[in-house]
Amino acid sequence: MAIVLGENQYGKAENRVVRVERQTPRHQIRDVNVSSALRGDFHDAHVTGDQAEVLPTDTQKNTVFAFAREHGIGEIEDFALMLGDHFVRQAPAATGAKIEIDEYTWDRIDIDGKEHAHSFVRSTPEVRNTVVTIDGTGSDARSWVISGLKGLVVAKTTGSEFQGFLTDRYTTLAETDDRILATSLTARWRYLGTGVEWGKTYGSVRSLLLRQFAEVHSKALQQSLYDMGKAVLEHHPDIAEIRFSAPNKHHFLSDLTPFGLDNPGEVFFAADRPYGLIEATVRRDDVPDADIAWRAVPGFC
Repeated sequence: MAIVLGENQYGKAENRVVRVERQTPRHQIRDVNVSSALRGDFHDAHVTGDQAEVLPTDTQKNTVFAFAREHGIGEIEDFALMLGDHFVRQAPAATGAKIEIDEYTWDRIDIDGKEHAHSFVRSTPEVRNTVVTIDGTGSDARSWVISGLKGLVVAKTTGSEFQGFLTDRYTTLAETDDRILATSLTARWRYLGTGVEWGKTYGSVRSLLLRQFAEVHSKALQQSLYDMGKAVLEHHPDIAEIRFSAPNKHHFLSDLTPFGLDNPGEVFFAADRPYGLIEATVRRDDVPDADIAWRAVPGFC
């Protein structure tokens, strides 16, 4: 039996970059969290401690901040592609790279109906994100882009049911034809190429997800996710697949009978745990798999 080095990667995780554009009195703010990782022939770095082929993680950090100044951030997908290409070229032993970016949204503070020029407020936990994977170098390099969102908290107070499910001796859940359906949605979709209007497509996908959640009667969260994914793929031929992770944020009807009160679906207990966790992939049947693009992307089946 021999002991050998297996797959490995290294990089700088969670570089929190805030870029303020102050060329005019009306400032713009971009708030991102950037993680980089390089894969390749780093055998000696692990086995003998020889760092000759290692581009330091501190250098990767510095590059992220310098690029934010020199190039601006722009669309996070383009920023990630630019960083990944740069790192692969700077490290000859690298055979690939992964760049992950989360973006946090700041809204302008409203003063008497007027947006303030340089004051902002975080009004939503929702985070836009992207993961760019580069495999290979030079003319043989291929790039995959996965974009998405997390923390999109949605709820509907009717138009949802859950009944007809399998039961056994341990089942206590009652069937219902009218319930609150709520979740904190994580959705990520893989593009078929890189020639995409990233921001426009992101906005369209987000709107489609919200529309389907709101308008389609739900027999289960699983059905809702499938309908949402189907709508996205029907409207966007440049998207190969979309994956969801959705905790069921349970709302249980509170029993008010001990107090002589009825409860016609108006007062609920919001339970934070345990919770059902529903995950699903909706994809086109004629596109090849791209498992390398999803490597190290957590939270999906």
